[in-house]
Amino acid sequence: MAVVITMPRLSDTMTEGVVATWLKKVGDVVKEGDILAEIETDKATMEFESFNTGTLLHIGIQEGESAPVDALLAIIGAPGEDISALLSGGASATKSEPAPVTETKAPTQGVAESSVAKPAAALPAGVKVVTMPRLSDTMTDGTVATWLKKVGDEVKEGDILAEIETDKATMEFESFNSGTLLYIGVNEGQTAPVDSILAIIGPAGTDVTGVVAGFKSGGAETAPATEKAAEVKAETPAAPVQNTNTGGRVFASPLAKKIAQEKGIDLSQVKGSGENGRIVKSDVEGFTPQAAATQVVSAPATSTAAPAVKPFVPTGEKFQEEIKNSQMRKTIARRLAESKFTAPHYYLTIEVAMDEAMKSRAVINTVPDTKVSFNDMVVKACAMALKKHPQVNSQWREDAMVINHHVNVGVAVAVEDGLVVPVLNFTDQMSLSQIGANVKDLAVKAKSKKLTPAEMEGSTFTVSNLGMFGIQSFTSIINQPNSAILSVGAIEEKPVVRNGQIVVGNTMTLTLACDHRTVDGATGAQFLQTLRLFLENPVTMLA
Repeated sequence: MAVVITMPRLSDTMTEGVVATWLKKVGDVVKEGDILAEIETDKATMEFESFNTGTLLHIGIQEGESAPVDALLAIIGAPGEDISALLSGGASATKSEPAPVTETKAPTQGVAESSVAKPAAALPAGVKVVTMPRLSDTMTDGTVATWLKKVGDEVKEGDILAEIETDKATMEFESFNSGTLLYIGVNEGQTAPVDSILAIIGPAGTDVTGVVAGFKSGGAETAPATEKAAEVKAETPAAPVQNTNTGGRVFASPLAKKIAQEKGIDLSQVKGSGENGRIVKSDVEGFTPQAAATQVVSAPATSTAAPAVKPFVPTGEKFQEEIKNSQMRKTIARRLAESKFTAPHYYLTIEVAMDEAMKSRAVINTVPDTKVSFNDMVVKACAMALKKHPQVNSQWREDAMVINHHVNVGVAVAVEDGLVVPVLNFTDQMSLSQIGANVKDLAVKAKSKKLTPAEMEGSTFTVSNLGMFGIQSFTSIINQPNSAILSVGAIEEKPVVRNGQIVVGNTMTLTLACDHRTVDGATGAQFLQTLRLFLENPVTMLA
């Protein structure tokens, strides 16, 4: 059965797109995952992936032409299939009036909504099925962190329906339809694969029982209906998670954290009612200090009069806490394991004198509105050293080694759920102050989970810094497809030998992890020598 592909919304502000290049032509076989075309949005030119398998039967927008979001882009189906009915009504079809027997699946790398149009006979008038969107290039399933609308609420185009946790970040999910929220298919805390039923929007009072059943029988996996989920919850209430005195992080939805911050509420005192004790919006809004329940488990007091020979019997209660792995944590685990077990790592360590860097930084920071950190200086020095040693700025492929002559440095940032690596594109072309401003902006976005997938893609080298925690030296796992990652330790004041004399100096330890498939030992050593030269003579980075 032929499938109509429409112009996708690839960014939150995109209203139309331009087809820069078609990578398939009419008559070509298309497999799921193939890149159909490159589409230019208002922010970037992005690859457009096919989520269907078949033959490309029709191209609706030619190279260089622009068209609004949801305009007919292409049709994929069986070889020789008659698509005249789709062309007569599909060319002008929009998401609100889908063509018969069509299904539209568009990758959503921003915060766009994924809608699946069912046959007109299966959907009551005005009803829209909303599916779990693909919010990043590596996302296979998503977790609903928070619903901002409930069944029965009126939804307008542009309203935020929910916050969805992907493998990279928690992102707001925007509605592009208006109506009443009739059904929720994935409850807060639940995980569902991309394209499974997320919600149904339509006219108030519409019976969508048949739509849910039809969607499920059509092969899509759906989460249980809201009413059934409520019954299960009522029958088997989750044991409340004690958030105090455990030393662990507080498990709460992003919206709950935001409301708590605005109201000055300590989330460790709030008892969660969500899945696995997760704190949700209603818990924070209904919280009062008097309602805070702090339970302290005390060991029985021992009598001081007890005989000295009485054996000590430990008392207490064994306590374990199980925290559901987030999509980000799962992806970090998978990617690091793949890197560690596929790339033959080796490590090179040097010590760098930082006295001149400390003096230069103090002078630079006297300039108004300028704030440069030692990490910014390391990032700048790495970018310049990579230009001189491009083989370190490489990637391994089975058929070839790719040398990157552009330098995009990824800076590892620790966040609540793990680690993300925002990327500074063309780092070698940035000044120290520009690097400082960009790193600060990306770090703030990372910690508030506002990084977009585009801001975490395309690194050619990575810097990881634990110096601010007092770590002297450490080794890192390579952030593939990079060939190397630099681990940065703390600056230490200690005795050093200079010109045959023992003096007090400031040094920093740097460790380079290399992929031996692309970077030989001598190549890595030469890179570190150049890096040390820049850091010990920071004036050379200003030339």
